[in-house]
Amino acid sequence: MAHLQACFLNIFKASSLLILLYYPTIVTCECTCEVGDLEHSKGEALKFKLGSILSILVAGAIGVSLPLLGKKIKAFRPENDVFFMIKAFAAGVILATGFIHILPDAFESLTSPCLNQDLWGHFPFTGFVAMMSAIGTLMMDSFATGFYKRMHFNKNKTVDTTDEETAGQEHEGHVHVHTHATHGHAHGSASLNEDLALSEMVRRRVISQVLELGIVVHSIIIGISLGASGSPETIKPLMAALSFHQFFEGLGLGGCITQAQFKSASMAIMATLFSLTTPLGIAIGIGISNIYDERSPTALTVEGIFNAASAGILIYMALVDLLASDFMSPRMQGNFRIQLGANVSLLLGAGCMTFMVKWA
Repeated sequence: MAHLQACFLNIFKASSLLILLYYPTIVTCECTCEVGDLEHSKGEALKFKLGSILSILVAGAIGVSLPLLGKKIKAFRPENDVFFMIKAFAAGVILATGFIHILPDAFESLTSPCLNQDLWGHFPFTGFVAMMSAIGTLMMDSFATGFYKRMHFNKNKTVDTTDEETAGQEHEGHVHVHTHATHGHAHGSASLNEDLALSEMVRRRVISQVLELGIVVHSIIIGISLGASGSPETIKPLMAALSFHQFFEGLGLGGCITQAQFKSASMAIMATLFSLTTPLGIAIGIGISNIYDERSPTALTVEGIFNAASAGILIYMALVDLLASDFMSPRMQGNFRIQLGANVSLLLGAGCMTFMVKWA
């Protein structure tokens, strides 16, 4: 009996020792919300950050400018078949950016143990914010398009009434009734075609502006995160991934701007804003890197909400305004070669951006 008690005592001591040995490991598996102890070379990290600013600026500027130079480059003209495939590839990049890059980051931020779990742990805020962002984008898209159409058509109605009164005065006393009626019919047909073309142009303009809004929001967040990072090992792959991302995202936005037929000054402003947004975010991140704590509750909350909102905007824009409008157009539906090429380009764009998640 004494021997049995001694055995149990030895087992208890061994178990206690194992618990004590493994307890620190169990604790460190949880988020402690503490800044890591690793010392990173700030000088080396700064070099890569400055290199990132230059690389991303050049990639974004080239990407957004290529479609705007359609008069010089035949493949980037909207009436060219290749343009559909380039735009589908860029839309695939934007779609994968929303689903694969931004939305998971938002989930990670808003479900972090560093946040108050009583507030953030019992409701799927990430999905809710993304959903409301997509619905808000739809509403803004609809209201803005309707507003611009009503404004223009009311203006046209006033002009048409004035023209009819003038034409009536000019034809008063004339007997060429048939000729005048024929002229009026031709004028009405031309006016209808002009209204349809203008309606499409207004739609394209709203699409390009809303798309740029979504891109700008997430580009600022990405730039600040990169600029505030102190690890060269983190910055180096991000620099390559973001340059690739910025180039093809610029292609998609540039294609929308081209189809919207903005004036040259407006095109230049939108292209410049897109090109500068991420580098500006990196510069802000560098400036606040000494005081910025990416694991603080405030940083996690702001970053998570903005990322979720950006994901909702980009997913909606990619599926509804970029892909659906082109894939359901009579031109693509009537040409199997364009249809096949656009579908393959879409899969390639989404696949390439998905593959980039390994480094970003």
